[in-house]
Amino acid sequence: MPEPIEIQLKKGVLGLCVLALLARDDSYAYEIASRLSDAIDMGEGTIYPLMRRMQSDGWVETYLVESPAGPSRKYYRLTDAGRRALEDQGREWRRFAAAVDALIIEADTPVPATTDTQEGGAAQ
Repeated sequence: MPEPIEIQLKKGVLGLCVLALLARDDSYAYEIASRLSDAIDMGEGTIYPLMRRMQSDGWVETYLVESPAGPSRKYYRLTDAGRRALEDQGREWRRFAAAVDALIIEADTPVPATTDTQEGGAAQ
């Protein structure tokens, strides 16, 4: 079972991931959910409330496409505001990821042993 930080981290970047997918191509919610499930193991149920919120925030707009087999599909596309949000969040994510990477690399670097000349660790 994933650790809670992993779940929270995924939820935190889900909107950014959706913006990035829609920057490539318009899509419908189930297709977005499937791609996110494959890429970051996020469940389908989380995408629908997010898409409604992104639409009310003005980041995406919808249009219907007739389907030869079944009802019309609601497609989502980025608005100009959504593209700006993607740029801003992408920049913020890259800074954050670089800082985390630096900390991890630092943690993987062995710390040289010190020789203490006095009990308590202070050298005189």
